[in-house]
Amino acid sequence: MPAKIRLSNTNNHSPSPPVSPRLRHTRSSSKPLITHRSFAWILVSILVRRQRVLLVVPLIYFCCMLLYYYNNNTNSSHHQFDGGIKRSMAIGSVYRSPELYAKLRMDMEDDRSIADAISTVWKRAKGADWKPCINKSSIGLPESTGYIYVEANGGLNQQRTSICNAVAVAGYLNATLVIPNFHFHSIWRDPSKFSDIYDEEFFVKTLENDVRVVNTIPGYLMERFDHNMSNVFNFRIKAWAPIHYYKDTVLPKLLEEKIIRISPFANRLSFDAPPLVQRLRCLANYEALRFSNPIYTMGEILVSRMKERSVNNGGKYISVHLRFEEDMIAFSCCVYDGGRKELEDMIAARERGWKGKFTKPGRILQPGVNRVNGKCPLTPLEVGLMLRGMGFDRSTSIYLASGQIYNSERYMAPLLQMFPLLQTKEMLASNEELAPFKNYSSRMAAIDYTVCLHSEVFGTTQGGNFPHFLLGHRRYLFNGHAKTIRPDKRKLALYFDNPNIGWRTFKRHMLGMRAHSDSKGIELKRPNDSIYTFPCPNCMCHTNKTEDSKT
Repeated sequence: MPAKIRLSNTNNHSPSPPVSPRLRHTRSSSKPLITHRSFAWILVSILVRRQRVLLVVPLIYFCCMLLYYYNNNTNSSHHQFDGGIKRSMAIGSVYRSPELYAKLRMDMEDDRSIADAISTVWKRAKGADWKPCINKSSIGLPESTGYIYVEANGGLNQQRTSICNAVAVAGYLNATLVIPNFHFHSIWRDPSKFSDIYDEEFFVKTLENDVRVVNTIPGYLMERFDHNMSNVFNFRIKAWAPIHYYKDTVLPKLLEEKIIRISPFANRLSFDAPPLVQRLRCLANYEALRFSNPIYTMGEILVSRMKERSVNNGGKYISVHLRFEEDMIAFSCCVYDGGRKELEDMIAARERGWKGKFTKPGRILQPGVNRVNGKCPLTPLEVGLMLRGMGFDRSTSIYLASGQIYNSERYMAPLLQMFPLLQTKEMLASNEELAPFKNYSSRMAAIDYTVCLHSEVFGTTQGGNFPHFLLGHRRYLFNGHAKTIRPDKRKLALYFDNPNIGWRTFKRHMLGMRAHSDSKGIELKRPNDSIYTFPCPNCMCHTNKTEDSKT
């Protein structure tokens, strides 16, 4: 069949040929032509006269946003040719970091300009000398208004939040605090009690002039409730409740019952609070809470061993908090190798930890969007690339704080290639030494916390309570300032996804990211910031100020 006949087939969807100039001229001579611009002007004029233009503005805005979104998605996507068909591959839709590592590895290893970043002088803000500055009470406590019993839920540091907030509330209400009970959680699955993780005697002694703390509730009070704590009135307090709520609502009930229960208690007190409350928070977190002797001793042993293995760096090492456990990946809904096994593992982990949460009707998982938004956990390979780009070379000693890495044999291999001196608690300690802690996630996390606390540099790769508490604690110990790496994961997602980026460009971006992290100096607490992350100025004061000017 001739080509012309095939092109004229009725099933063909090609656009019609343009109208000839002669016909257009003939039509325009018989009837005035109304252009899009003139039509829009007439429409707007009518609406203005009728004072209805405000009804059209949202519609115009919505149309413009749709156009912008379409153009942005079109311009920010890769393209892949599959069998001659051009397919759009949105940024973040595929885990491409292994490809980038294969491309950059040779240039990275040949780069002799990399200086050991651990020995580099990190800039400090001028006048940034701060010191711990928490006033302890020296006068007796008033008569107790009653007993407060709280249940601390979550992992190690979420429980820590509950403890410190409970101390602040009890002190504010002149109440007696019962040693908090740790709620058993299906994710952390740790049955540890307060005394298993913290030095209970030291905790009570440190607070004795500020808050009454007891281990048990008197029997004569519990008789009213058949010695069953579940019969005690329980307050269901909304998250981030202001302190005046406790005075206006909780205190009257406390005076009436003489004992109340608050469960759950995590995040049940606003960060913005008066100085009295903040002082008690500081006292509890930075002074009263000390790990139990077994944990403290094990942590100090590992710190000593890390320093011994870092002799070439003057005993200095960096610590990195890596969140690449199975449950973390499952919760993030991110995809990595995309294989069948990974898919099955993640589905099982989601159902095990959050039954039904991710399978609700209408719930759509968007791993590509999550990666671009910086919500995907960094893999060990990505952490290695980032640190090498920031100037840490093969001779850098690294302590890796982490739970059980998902598919560790595969995912840890490239990180160990880049940093052969990397250590974990399992590598530093024998099985016999770790045996008392091994089946208790909070105790293992407490050991990691101790080793990270004393590192020269701390790097965080994911949000959460662990890095937030650690940042604040290191600032408290190191004059208000601690060397910290907090990467911009949104930017990292773009760099790791760029197949055309070279080593020099990548390294320049990483050094810039490091320069804009917490290494820049002191960060002061703002009203809604956590005092556990920003101890200045509530828990610390300038060293050049007099005692009368303490915050």
